[in-house]
Amino acid sequence: MRLLIIAAGKIKERGLRDLIDDYLDRVGRHVRCQEVELRDTKDMESSFRSSIPPDAFTIALEVDGEALTSEQLSRLMVKRGSENKGIVAFLIGGADGLPPRLSQQAHMRLSLSKMTLAHRVARVVLAEQLYRAVSIWKGEPYHRP
Repeated sequence: MRLLIIAAGKIKERGLRDLIDDYLDRVGRHVRCQEVELRDTKDMESSFRSSIPPDAFTIALEVDGEALTSEQLSRLMVKRGSENKGIVAFLIGGADGLPPRLSQQAHMRLSLSKMTLAHRVARVVLAEQLYRAVSIWKGEPYHRP
């Protein structure tokens, strides 16, 4: 399994960056995990598309996406991570969200919350949930239902 976070913009705030790095380092103990930060350009759709590996299972983070429990996310990652090349790519838009066509063409649309989250905060929440999902899969004590 390989997890990939493809996000518009660069996290510059030191505390947020440290928190994201900590969770992704924890994920990286068990599976390959990479974060790709895209420069904000006029053609964000092309930037995203060129960063998504072929055969990746794409998940667009959208406020109106499907809400999953942490256990459901864990099962989804394990299932999709065992298919094709085992790449699960999470797409996070910038202040204006994801390009609509990219979001519509993703294999899945996932909501982290029914509330709109700043893209920086969404990355922190996603990183923590990825670690939680991996710890559920590996039977580690981090997750307490």
